[in-house]
Order: sequence, then C-alpha cells, then structure tokens
Amino acid sequence: MKGSQVHDLTVDQLNDELVKLKKEQFNLRFQVASGQLENTARVRQIRRDIARIKTVAQTKSASAKA
Repeated sequence: MKGSQVHDLTVDQLNDELVKLKKEQFNLRFQVASGQLENTARVRQIRRDIARIKTVAQTKSASAKA
C-alpha cells in the first residue's frame, strides 16, 4: 500500500486495514515457522504497511483533537 493511498483513508478505514494486516502478519509468521513461505519479502512489506498505517492514524487522531 502506498503512502498516498493511506493518507486518503479515514481513521475507521485505517483501523480496519490495520486489523487485516495484523491477521496477514500472523499467518505469515506461521508460514515462516513451517517453511511454507515462498515470498519472504512479503513479511517486510506487511511490517512497513502496519507502521505506515499506525503513523497516519496517530497523526489524524492528533489533528482531530487539536
């Protein structure tokens, strides 16, 4: 997910996307442990997407309170 796409989402949509990515990260961890994961770069990509979404959500909620 690109940064411009994340900035266009609302806080509720960001939270929904965060839950989806956390589930995918959980499943990827099991695939890594069992040796079934083929695309290892996906782990890093998911981790960065989660960080990106958390950052944007925090910024939006802070600006809404101010």
